[in-house]
Amino acid sequence: MAENQVVVDGEIIHCIGCGAKVQTNDKQALGYTPKSALEKGLASGEVYCQRCFRLRHYNEIAPVSLSDDDFLKLLTSISDTDSLIVYVVDIFDVNGSMIPGLHRFVGDNPVLLVGNKLDVLPVSLKKNKVKDWLRQRANAAGIRPIDVDLISAKTNQDVDHLLDQIEKYRKGKDVYVVGVTNVGKSTLINSVVKQSTGIQELITTSRFPGTTLDRIDIPLKDGKHLVDTPGIIQPEQMAHHLVGKELNLVTPQKRIKPKEYQLNPEQTLFFGGVARFDYRAGDRKYGFTVYAENNLYIHRTKLSNADGFYTKHVGHLLTPPSQEHVADFPALEAHEFKTTQKSDLVIEGLGWITVPSGVSIVGWAPKGVAVLLRPAMI
Repeated sequence: MAENQVVVDGEIIHCIGCGAKVQTNDKQALGYTPKSALEKGLASGEVYCQRCFRLRHYNEIAPVSLSDDDFLKLLTSISDTDSLIVYVVDIFDVNGSMIPGLHRFVGDNPVLLVGNKLDVLPVSLKKNKVKDWLRQRANAAGIRPIDVDLISAKTNQDVDHLLDQIEKYRKGKDVYVVGVTNVGKSTLINSVVKQSTGIQELITTSRFPGTTLDRIDIPLKDGKHLVDTPGIIQPEQMAHHLVGKELNLVTPQKRIKPKEYQLNPEQTLFFGGVARFDYRAGDRKYGFTVYAENNLYIHRTKLSNADGFYTKHVGHLLTPPSQEHVADFPALEAHEFKTTQKSDLVIEGLGWITVPSGVSIVGWAPKGVAVLLRPAMI
């Protein structure tokens, strides 16, 4: 929560739309209002936070974050409802976008798992394989989804199908949309609103009554609501270690074009300065296929030179992080594996490298960012 609450004549100013305490410091926190808008609001006697202003004038859901404690309180309240849970995760950062212990908070409510950012999947990747893998990851986290859907909120791809799925599974109940920050949840909500208005008229978009500081209730035709909940901050996401334009060089922006590298044992690939892949040992030279943001700089070097090369060039040749950000960027941690089948080495939030069977490899990522091995998806 932001600390610089606006106080006038000894009284804390609240947004008249949602009741949040108005603040001008943190754009991602509740109650944020630009100083210029605050001055106009104080003059008129109607102060709205930016989130409510966008909602009121543009039918636009703006992202907002809650602290872990506040979010857990909200999750606990969901378990007391009779509703459908739409759980949104990022296809390219599944581990980082999982909500720890979600299964304990949703109670007996059914969960529809939605993988977002379908538009950046390589053409060669089959949707059914992605669905199966997502279901397996959810099961490992203790979640048993009633179904798995893949969409692109950014391009509206398959959002109409998701609407059909929501209507199929909610059975006259309220719908809660949950997810961590940076998974595109608010983009999805906005896409649902626009898509529904033009196609199925599932959602009434003229007004959004019931707006509170921790949720937005979007009325459905039958009197129930689609509830947008604030995103919880997941510090293990790769995105939280990057700033500004750095994020666009790591997070896929368009459909990924796979790149193949012929590597001998004891060779290394650097992914800018945010990750690293070592081919430690194997019988021979192999082809390794990289699935990552098309504009991310990838540099090949000898394993024996890798540590010194990184120290010398991070923030310069190896970017992101930028030179200004190097001092604050976490050290890369090593994760060692030996494959027994064709596999994908996944660096969550970055992408993956497809590797052959019978090789010793190491994936490096910022401390706290997950690196894992899975059966090859392609």
